[in-house]
Amino acid sequence: MAEKKAAKTTTAKKKLVIVESPTKVDSVKKYLGSGYTIEATMGHVRDLPKSQLGVDLEHDFEPKYITIRGKGDLIAKLKKKAKASDKVFLATDPDREGEAISWHLANVLGIDPASKCRITFNEVTKDVVKEAVKEARPIDMNLVDAQQARRVLDRIVGYKISPLLWKKVKKGLSAGRVQSVVVRLVVDREREIDAFQPVEYWSIDLKLTNDKGKLPFGAKFYGTADGKKLPLPDEETAMQIAEYLKSADYRVKSVVRKETKRRSAPPFTTSTLQQEASRKLNFTSRRTMIAAQQLYEMGYITYMRTDSLRISTVAQNEALAFIAKQYGQVFVPKSPKQYRAKKSAQDAHEAIRPTVCANTPEKYKEKLKPDLYKLYRLIWLRFMASQMADAVLDSVTADILCGDRYLAKATGSEIKFAGFMTLYVEGRDEEEEKAKKIPALTENQPLLLKELDPQQHFTQPPARYTEASLVKAMEEDGIGRPSTYAPTLATITARGYVARDGKSLYPTELGYIVTDLLKENFEEIVDVEFTANMEDKIETVADGETKWKKVIEDFYGPFSKTLAEAEEKIGNIEIKDEVSDIPCEKCGRMMVYKQGKFGKFLACPGFPECRNTKAITQELDAPCPKCGGKVLIRKSKKGTVFYTCENSPKCDFISWDEPTKEKCPQCGGVLMKVRAFRRRGPVSYKCFNPDCDYVRKPEQKTKKKN
Repeated sequence: MAEKKAAKTTTAKKKLVIVESPTKVDSVKKYLGSGYTIEATMGHVRDLPKSQLGVDLEHDFEPKYITIRGKGDLIAKLKKKAKASDKVFLATDPDREGEAISWHLANVLGIDPASKCRITFNEVTKDVVKEAVKEARPIDMNLVDAQQARRVLDRIVGYKISPLLWKKVKKGLSAGRVQSVVVRLVVDREREIDAFQPVEYWSIDLKLTNDKGKLPFGAKFYGTADGKKLPLPDEETAMQIAEYLKSADYRVKSVVRKETKRRSAPPFTTSTLQQEASRKLNFTSRRTMIAAQQLYEMGYITYMRTDSLRISTVAQNEALAFIAKQYGQVFVPKSPKQYRAKKSAQDAHEAIRPTVCANTPEKYKEKLKPDLYKLYRLIWLRFMASQMADAVLDSVTADILCGDRYLAKATGSEIKFAGFMTLYVEGRDEEEEKAKKIPALTENQPLLLKELDPQQHFTQPPARYTEASLVKAMEEDGIGRPSTYAPTLATITARGYVARDGKSLYPTELGYIVTDLLKENFEEIVDVEFTANMEDKIETVADGETKWKKVIEDFYGPFSKTLAEAEEKIGNIEIKDEVSDIPCEKCGRMMVYKQGKFGKFLACPGFPECRNTKAITQELDAPCPKCGGKVLIRKSKKGTVFYTCENSPKCDFISWDEPTKEKCPQCGGVLMKVRAFRRRGPVSYKCFNPDCDYVRKPEQKTKKKN
């Protein structure tokens, strides 16, 4: 009896699983059952101190880790839970950062890193989570050391160069091993644009018909009758040829028809997800990664920080079965598609995909927040399309003789089999010229000229970077890792080195000054090739080929000498503020333009004696619909334009729609310009008077029939 009583009072110990995000807690608990306690670290628990370098430069670059402020109670709680548990599993995110967090936890909780304490799962689903517990392993110290190498390198660069910038330029500036290179990319591109000299050239478009004047189609002047390309450098050349073409006879010289295949884009990596979300959803990289993180933690998608294009056989077979059932066997490729990542890809995780192919976006439309739904839909469509059969196009190229001197070309194509294009077509940073259908043509068929259109053009400078194209450049140049793309872009805009104009990014004056200073004094820090090579060295640490402190030692020797020389060489740099024509209403000084988190604003140059600031306002050339005063154009914190009255708060007019000078034909009220689809759609007009129902819908463009 005594033994039974003792057994009742003995509490069975549970296993403790520690994850990073509290969002995962409920899902993991549900999958593992009552024998497990699940707790979350909510990110890092230890890091280098913010108030000092935190790296002992005199003693083998030993980092000094401290408990992150505010995490003391959490650590005490985890220690208590760990002590009461039979086994502790460290289930932080499945990347180097996660591996380092697990190592820090092991140190804090007194767990042997060499014991089987580490578990990872690429997707938060029942089978994967349960299998991960069975496959517990020691902490991978190579991955931890690779993360330490990157962290210490970034700390040395940031904490050694930034104070120099504060001293020589102005306080609050920062330099970074990755961020400074990315700013340089933007600066170099802007200078390339400024230095660009446009070159004139001409083109001649022709509209031709058959000999009965029917079935019109377009062609472009190409060159000489024997097939040599003939450039049109100026108006005189173009007009001489155009004059000949007006009276020339036309006939088809040759027609080439061929069947071409268009291959689907591969599943998403971190980089391509950020690029496509920027193009198709107008998401910033940061917004994309926040949504992707939530989708992963909710168990909807696989891990979102990856540069791999690998897909598990199970997931691929599931996708192919779904495609066959939903769209038909004809949309299933003859053999499963395989995609190759570039050589530098780590391949630790799969590409980004939905965890369950049958869970179509429509199933989650009411359940998910708008950002999460849009991103899940993008990921689902891209992955499913990547597993579908190629599209088949019929393309036609016709060479057309123009008299006996010149040649024009007409090209066209039409989709023979849509394949993956039924679901998804990858976006492009540059506009893609759409191929048009041309009528059936035969050799020696006579044609008639209906229209002739010579056009002047000028070569265009390279485009400014967008977030999408900048992330692409970072990936191609080997700058940073998938986990650093979004925070780097957020940092360079927050610091005021780079600003936005719509989707385009351009350098501020501060961006130019800091980049030039670093180029002159720390060439390697802002050198793309050097930064990429440093990433390669960190990879050798992750592969166990190099000790991480050796990487730091090789870097720090030359860097410390350069730093000492720069301290002596650089003089104080004064950044002159741009003076406005607006006087400060408090002290009378002319206000100056300053760069803030949400763009430019006006500030009094008398700071700190006078702290007056004011927003920069633009006026709309239209009266206030309520009081007739001036309408001011303003921007919300998210950058969305709205309209208010100069007489606010006496006049309470405020609207997302734009007032116009035009009067309503029904009641004489003010017509408001309304744009659908978040200000990107067609314009319609409605009356501001709430008692008037007048609406003028946008004009519909009519398609010209061939």
